[in-house]
Amino acid sequence: MPGRKREYDEDDVRIRPGRSSRPRTRTRPKHDDAVDALVITVDRGRYGCVREDDGDGTELITAMRARELGRKSVVVGDRVALVGDVSAAPGALARIVRIGERTSVLRRTADDDDTTPEGRLERVVVANADQLVIVSALADPPPRTGFIDRCLVAAYDADIEPLLCLTKADLAGPEQVLDYYAELDLRHVQVRPGSDLAELRERLAGRISVMVGHSGVGKSTLVNRLVPDALRAVGAVSAIGKGRHTSTSAVALRLPSIGKSRKDPGWIVDTPGIRSFGLAHVSAESLLHGFPDLVEGTLEDQPNCGHTVADNDCKLEAWVKEGRADRRRLDSYRRLLSSRAGESDPRDQQPDNGLSA
Repeated sequence: MPGRKREYDEDDVRIRPGRSSRPRTRTRPKHDDAVDALVITVDRGRYGCVREDDGDGTELITAMRARELGRKSVVVGDRVALVGDVSAAPGALARIVRIGERTSVLRRTADDDDTTPEGRLERVVVANADQLVIVSALADPPPRTGFIDRCLVAAYDADIEPLLCLTKADLAGPEQVLDYYAELDLRHVQVRPGSDLAELRERLAGRISVMVGHSGVGKSTLVNRLVPDALRAVGAVSAIGKGRHTSTSAVALRLPSIGKSRKDPGWIVDTPGIRSFGLAHVSAESLLHGFPDLVEGTLEDQPNCGHTVADNDCKLEAWVKEGRADRRRLDSYRRLLSSRAGESDPRDQQPDNGLSA
């Protein structure tokens, strides 16, 4: 009726729900259509990935982390699942929604002493690596056994296989270095300028190999010989973060196929900014496993023996005197123990063994 006052009911009332009253669910998208990929570079929150089914590894997909990953880190070598635009077209951006379980994790710290901020900060160098290729020159500069020992400890701690690559074999023979590691049965290859790399390629085939080495040992030259377009490949991945690929970041490079072989040629991960490994993240007990030639000599030690020079009853002294291990190996192990305790840096010492530490 005209003039009658309208009566309101609940249908006329609209209440905006507060944030706390919004329904929440733990259900996450399954992303059944996600594409499997390998992370080959990381730069400023952008990840360069290649599809697992891309045999040449040439189609670079730029991706970012999905929020659902939380604080999970993504590093070079990670196997991930991508959704979104995976076309690898310029300007395309995909999302990383899953990270596969890692088979290995190669870590390092900036310092050996875990009482320092640098020693407490662990950095993952690469995930899912199969072997660590330690590049060392036989001369100019001379071999640094202290550096090699550190790399071996890092490799054994990560449960990946070490391979010693001796460069500049035209300048000196390998006898001193191989004698130093005679008890380890350490796999090794020798390389000289212009030499055939067939043996090294065979060792790299079907694997993800991390390459480390000091300046001047010829690692960059070796990388460029293994991957002739390495510089162009690094330039391509630089674009993902809209900046220049820095010398401290790792990058995975697909090895080219040899002839008509269908065998997986493998990947190498170049680490231009990593020239040593801080070992603060490795316990003293685990450190010993980097020296398997000494392990048996500690079996009769007291449980609290630290195996240092101060431990007068350490059985390692008798083990070495009986000729069961090389004195230089024990000295190297003890230098690393001292370094972890913040007492000294073994890399700065020059033992009188004909080799550099």
